[in-house]
Amino acid sequence: MEILNEHGFAVDEALLLRAVQTVLKLQSAPVDSMLTIVITDNEEVAALNQQFRGIAAPTDVLSFPADLPPVPIEDEPPYLGDLVIAYPYALAQAEREKHDPQHSFALLVVHGTLHLLGFDHDTPQNRARMWAAQDQALKALDIPLSIVPALEQDDAQDH
Repeated sequence: MEILNEHGFAVDEALLLRAVQTVLKLQSAPVDSMLTIVITDNEEVAALNQQFRGIAAPTDVLSFPADLPPVPIEDEPPYLGDLVIAYPYALAQAEREKHDPQHSFALLVVHGTLHLLGFDHDTPQNRARMWAAQDQALKALDIPLSIVPALEQDDAQDH
């Protein structure tokens, strides 16, 4: 796992890495799978959101899965893709929801990692499956949050 935080935003990197590992373990994915987490500003996420989703606004997290199926490289773990978190947007969202910001960032990493593993919330059935997987991971991490209220409110901008 790699975390890119060029702005030096205050994040608990160890917690974010544990969030990824927890999701991989619970979903029976290879625990040596690789992904990149980019912590950046609202402007960069808004530009990516516009470019890839046609939405001219920032959002909390964007998930960019690697090509499926991943091309196996000898002696290299599978690469799942990239997560891009808009720190100011996500921090404001955590404050609005009265959540611990570090827990909220971990929740976004759980959510994004599930997207990289093929989960989605585009139908009621898929949403129920994804929410259950998120809740399972958050409980395993001892994070007392549920993603449903925040994403129900922001679903139009969701990844």
